[in-house]
Amino acid sequence: MSKKEHPRWDLSNIYPGIDSDEFKADQQKLEQLIEALNRFVGKHQIGPDAGKLEENPRTTGEVIGEFLTELSKAFHLFATLDNYVNGMVSADTFNEDAKKKMAEMKLAQVKLEHLEDALFKGWLGTLGDALPEIIESNLVAKAHAFYLAEAAEQSKYLMSSEEEKLAGELSLSGIKAWFELYLDASSKLKWAILNENDEKEELPIMAIDNLKNHPDEKMRRRGYEASLEAFASIENTLSSAINGVKGTQVTLFNSRGREDPLHESLDIARVDRATLDAMLSAVQDSLPMLQNFYRVKARRLGKSVLPFWDLSAPTIQTGTVYTYEHSQKFILENFLPFSSQLADLAKEAFDNNWIDVGPREGKGAGAFCMGLPAVGESRILLNFEENLNWVFALSHELGHAFHNSCLLGKTWFQQKTPMTLAETASLMCETIVTNAAVNQTKNPEEELAILEASIQSTFLTIMTVYQMYLIESEIFERRADNKLSAAELNQISEWAQTEVYGEVLKENYRFPYLWARLPHFYIPDISFYNYPYTFGLLLGVGLYAVYKERGSDFVPQYIEFLSSTGTGNAADLAAQFGIDLRDPGFWEDGLAVIGQRIARYAELSDNEKGVD
Repeated sequence: MSKKEHPRWDLSNIYPGIDSDEFKADQQKLEQLIEALNRFVGKHQIGPDAGKLEENPRTTGEVIGEFLTELSKAFHLFATLDNYVNGMVSADTFNEDAKKKMAEMKLAQVKLEHLEDALFKGWLGTLGDALPEIIESNLVAKAHAFYLAEAAEQSKYLMSSEEEKLAGELSLSGIKAWFELYLDASSKLKWAILNENDEKEELPIMAIDNLKNHPDEKMRRRGYEASLEAFASIENTLSSAINGVKGTQVTLFNSRGREDPLHESLDIARVDRATLDAMLSAVQDSLPMLQNFYRVKARRLGKSVLPFWDLSAPTIQTGTVYTYEHSQKFILENFLPFSSQLADLAKEAFDNNWIDVGPREGKGAGAFCMGLPAVGESRILLNFEENLNWVFALSHELGHAFHNSCLLGKTWFQQKTPMTLAETASLMCETIVTNAAVNQTKNPEEELAILEASIQSTFLTIMTVYQMYLIESEIFERRADNKLSAAELNQISEWAQTEVYGEVLKENYRFPYLWARLPHFYIPDISFYNYPYTFGLLLGVGLYAVYKERGSDFVPQYIEFLSSTGTGNAADLAAQFGIDLRDPGFWEDGLAVIGQRIARYAELSDNEKGVD
């Protein structure tokens, strides 16, 4: 495990600090924008109970245009303030001053969401058949035609404005507080473990989790066992949190007239059930093929089946060390042939400390990218370790930053991208780097190691995500009637692992705390957060195939696609490239590409001397 001190991100060009005059001035400016918007709403009687429309279409269009312009300014300022605070907390969860500011930002968010959702969208729903004519009458409204039509449709699933306001206010001490409790408890979790020198050492949970990639099975197993003990020590806290989040979501879905817990997620993702069913059906049918990767890996480890701690085990050591410096160079070299614009963005991120690289105590888990609208930049959080999985993760997050750069100059509502499309650029970048790693090596041993790491990374996006979909579906079904104990949540996690891995995962050595380890189950504002990752991966594979066919002519259309992901649904935008998302064959073709990698991995493994 590397002890090297890695770069940390620099937030100083956004604000000098949380207590700075600049931060306080922007907070005050945000409050003033919110107050002005509330006055505007009152003046023009914007709300679901506004009564019969009396103004002519042009006048109403002007009201819509002005409101969208001012609300967009408020959201952009909020996003900068909020992401700055979140960045400080994610980098140091012990920062109590930043946490207090986070609570203030949550209150501002509730006010903005009430203006947009309960009042404005509710009002749009009352305009009925007059809305298209109203939109055509105003240039700003016309530029937001997709958003306005979508908002009017979603107004069907709102409670009364007063109920929505109360729900938002209660969320601060309810569903959002449960999420914050989860983040606080999990990010501060540490546990004692015997290190490589058999000395007891207390490590943060993310450092323990990273041991799953350790070349020594002794250390992988120690990491697995320490994780079990650590999560068991806070299981009651986390089970209370997940019950609070999911119970609240069930209540709100029912009160808003949603068909089921999946309904809202589909609308947010801008996909229909036929599309999701086609993708999930293809994934389900591909499981035997995907499981074959683990059968080969088990043979390489001298086993018939794998315990959980061996699922991510590297089975071959080539001597190649993927330092952060080497990773930067490799990514830049392979982004450049695809797009100089992409390579320039990555270089800017490296040169200007946009990235918080290594794991440490009190740092948030996993990896993410956040946009900072005020300065037109992004920031990336990693928990980097010197292996290929984290090279792929770095390329993934840089894809998000590139997507953010393509959306610059758009209004807030033109930027609102569903997760299904928000993961396209990230997974395209991951595909570029993965293919480069596989194709550039001439050494079969090195190719075998790269294939193993790339397939492993891909499987996080397919098999782990499918597990999470099954887990969340089951939690929702049971939570509708009863509170779930930690033991029941463990049982659900193990059941889902069995469904996905089959017999290749060793019985009694699964990992029952998936529900506790993965933060996506606790996100207040969206359920079924994860299937868009699989969607984005397979769409990225499909787009990469178009790129290989068309070459450099593809790139300008692709960049235009990224700049328009907030202004269309997934099916229509994909159709620009001749892709039919409702066709099961599209998803099967993407999975077949992964199957080819597995077949090559098996072939190289069988050819390797000394492996049966």
